Amino acid sequence: MSGQGFVVVTSASGVSDAEAAQVADALSGSEPRRLADTAVDFALPSATDVGALRAQFQQFDLNWVPGRNREKKLLIADMDSTMISVECIDELADFAGVKDEVSRITDLAMQGELDFEEAILARVGLLRDLPVSSLSDCYAERVKLNPGAWTLVQTMNSRGAVTALVSGGFDYFTGRVAEEVGFASHQANVLLEQDGRLTGDVGRPILGRAAKLEALGEKLRENGLGFEEVIAVGDGANDLDMVAASGLGVAYHAKPALAEAADARLDHSDLTALLALQGIPQSSWITRDH
Repeated sequence: MSGQGFVVVTSASGVSDAEAAQVADALSGSEPRRLADTAVDFALPSATDVGALRAQFQQFDLNWVPGRNREKKLLIADMDSTMISVECIDELADFAGVKDEVSRITDLAMQGELDFEEAILARVGLLRDLPVSSLSDCYAERVKLNPGAWTLVQTMNSRGAVTALVSGGFDYFTGRVAEEVGFASHQANVLLEQDGRLTGDVGRPILGRAAKLEALGEKLRENGLGFEEVIAVGDGANDLDMVAASGLGVAYHAKPALAEAADARLDHSDLTALLALQGIPQSSWITRDH
């Protein structure tokens, strides 16, 4: 089994038996196994280049994962545009009336065209004098979980995995998202405040691309785990080192810089696809109606 791998086919809109049969034909008759309404996989004896399959079946996400250590013991995840649907700093900027300017800087940073620390200082500087009360308004009005986030984290927790939320965003938001979703820990930057208003600065050291990788290393040491036992997920260049170092690095609706480097890319799936990539069937998922 150690040399075996799996082609995993996922889509938030579902993968029908007929569609699975079409993929099976393209894989020379390999039999599909139903993992979920939204996922099937195919056992294969060796690694498969899925590039041609992706071109043929553009309505799905198709990824190859190795069979060895397929189910992971540590989930480490980005927050903004990964676990939640927005970039919190962009939404805060909207409250401050500078969203367009801040969003342009965010996009450059996520594409990897601007140093993250430089970008965060520039953006936070534009939030100077924003009332601290705007953070709670922003969370209540703008922050929504991405589909599958709760089920992903709760299922990993139920199977004994370590779950960690590590963000280049702000701990005001990671603390609340971690509690809502069920992450065991969270880590992010701290917005500095004085007299009820933001100062336009963040605490040091700044948690960016290198610090995310360091945070991953710390979690491994704390729990006696190896990199091969990690599944990491993110969407931007800030997540690249963390994703590249992990046993299974996943680019979720990601910018090209990350999508090209990740082991798996998800453009058509929700976050439950991370469970399917690990071979965890829907019958074992923790859902809100349990």
